[in-house]
Amino acid sequence: KWKQKSALVLLLPHGYEGQGPEHSSARLERYLQLSAQTNWRVANCSTAAQYFHLLRQQAFYLSRDPRPLIVMSPKSLLRHPLATARLTELAEGTFQPVIDDQMALTHAGDIRRLLLSTGKMAIELLAHEKRAQAEDLAIVRVEMLYPFPANELKKVFANYPNIHEVIWVQEEPGNMGAWSYLSPKLSALVNSKIKVNVIARPDRASPASGFIDLFMAEQEHILEEALGSSIKAHGGKHVR
Repeated sequence: KWKQKSALVLLLPHGYEGQGPEHSSARLERYLQLSAQTNWRVANCSTAAQYFHLLRQQAFYLSRDPRPLIVMSPKSLLRHPLATARLTELAEGTFQPVIDDQMALTHAGDIRRLLLSTGKMAIELLAHEKRAQAEDLAIVRVEMLYPFPANELKKVFANYPNIHEVIWVQEEPGNMGAWSYLSPKLSALVNSKIKVNVIARPDRASPASGFIDLFMAEQEHILEEALGSSIKAHGGKHVR
């Protein structure tokens, strides 16, 4: 209408940390539902370096292809050891829409399950005590949710020729978060022999519980289920 393009950056508090519904969700699912025609970018970074290069990329686009940037911003990653960055990563790196599992690549032929996650949830999977015992899976971080990084994910899938299951892991309820947006897109990327499933909280009317004990029990259940044995799906969706 005004023949103007916006390059607004929104940092939205989003992360399940036991503080109740009003402190947990930026309603990621609503931004993804509105994502079309390259109208903006939606990201959920897992490291300081990724966030730094994402902002550099946004500045680069100012004079070329400005568009809004929506960033999910969990508090708990501010001091998490796995979210830190070396100076060389800031000086020499670039933003990666998808980050592969370097540990899993050393034995890629043994990988049967591919866990996909984003932001805080991905870091919690990598940091969990059972991660080292789960030798048949890879944990891949999807840092850019929209535009959907189809080509980058195809390259990652090609690294693991023996996978039989791709699992999206999220801390949001199944009817919220990125799952509804990602489900058809992930299914279109893999052959029909590979199952595409989800591990998430049960569908709910409220984004999160206000009780810290319940939150911690649910969060641990999600992590242990993702890092444990292969899940059983019902209608392509994990149901508990």
